[in-house]
Amino acid sequence: MLSRPKISVPLVAAGLLLSGAAHAQQGSVISDSLSLDGTIRSVLEANPAITTLEEEVNAATSRVTQSRGGFLPQITGTATYTRIDPVVKIQLNPEAPGFQLAPNNNYDAHITLQYGLLDFGKKEATYNLAESRRLTALDQITVTRRDLAYSAAQVYYNILFVRESIKVQNAQIASLKQHQREMEKRVEGGVSTKFDVTTTQVRITQAQNTKIDLENQLRNQQVQLARYLHRPESAGVPVRGTFAYEPQTVDVAAALAQAIENRPEVKLARDAENTANLNLKLIERANMPLLGVGAQVGGKNGYLPNLDRFRPNSVGVVQLSVPIYDGNKNKNQRVEALANIRGSQARIQDTQEQIRADVRQAANNLESGAARYDNAVVQIAQATDALTRAKARYRYDVGTNLDVLDAETSLAQARLARLQAIYNYTLGQYQLKRAIGAQIW
Repeated sequence: MLSRPKISVPLVAAGLLLSGAAHAQQGSVISDSLSLDGTIRSVLEANPAITTLEEEVNAATSRVTQSRGGFLPQITGTATYTRIDPVVKIQLNPEAPGFQLAPNNNYDAHITLQYGLLDFGKKEATYNLAESRRLTALDQITVTRRDLAYSAAQVYYNILFVRESIKVQNAQIASLKQHQREMEKRVEGGVSTKFDVTTTQVRITQAQNTKIDLENQLRNQQVQLARYLHRPESAGVPVRGTFAYEPQTVDVAAALAQAIENRPEVKLARDAENTANLNLKLIERANMPLLGVGAQVGGKNGYLPNLDRFRPNSVGVVQLSVPIYDGNKNKNQRVEALANIRGSQARIQDTQEQIRADVRQAANNLESGAARYDNAVVQIAQATDALTRAKARYRYDVGTNLDVLDAETSLAQARLARLQAIYNYTLGQYQLKRAIGAQIW
């Protein structure tokens, strides 16, 4: 019998926690088409949620690129034509034509360059905020991929568990049918009654009903996997892999440290805090002065003495803008930003506490699952011995047919309990992997 894992033994994280996918592909208990790795990879490739988040990352990256534009000069080309009627004329001599101050047809073409020379960190704060939001979008992809991968693993092992359970039911049905044939021979020999045959048939029908329920569960799990793979629900999605008990040792302290370091939820919570801090920095710089320079070169008409002559011209400017009063808008924005920072800090603490609870619960589930497996192994041995004795007693007419049927049922239940223990322990291993932030895809 395999010994129960103890919680105080060090965790072999690099080997045991990351080897579950390899365990699922070894052996030949079930042989079809999709391994665990293939199932997870196919689910991740097919799910549109990943594509949606990737496009959000592309949009965030574009916003980062846009924010970089604030560090570069802005150049604009402009060409205008203006018709003015009437224009101002000065009559210096009553006998001479009036003196015109501006032409009727005005032409202006120029190129303008503008550059913010000094903004006291406003452009840098805008860039940093955009970059922080891009990193958050990337981390959100990690969380979504993690959730999909573990959901796919659960469906995968659900299918293996139900398949093995059906095998147990088939074995029970075959054994009961063999017993029924023996009963029928005993009835023909006048040793037993028809009642014993009927009672055996009732147990066979009960076992067949249980098998029908299991087959329905298998079909439903296949539908669920098809949904994850975005295939038609009628399409079969066969999987392959072993369904075996693979005990591991767990060091809760090491697992807790690894979880705080690796869980993507912590990274997202810290991203939110960093974004809130950067947003506050941007708000603090919103009312800072802005020193800019500009230049314009081009040509226009309207110069004396020949108003219609198109002549080159240039303009240079230095501008200082100082916000004076904004109706307390910036002050209120700071209050809001500080509240967001405090909220994000509280979320980090809450996330860390939830992670600690997840690790401890996973470790408890593994310990409990190991104990249940040990009990199931003992139960199978006891049920097998009881069935052997019941058959022997019945063969020598010192026992009843009901004793044999009860022993058959007890053995099948013990085997199902062992499968359930393996299933629970396997999912417990993946629960621990998820709790510590292990990557299985």
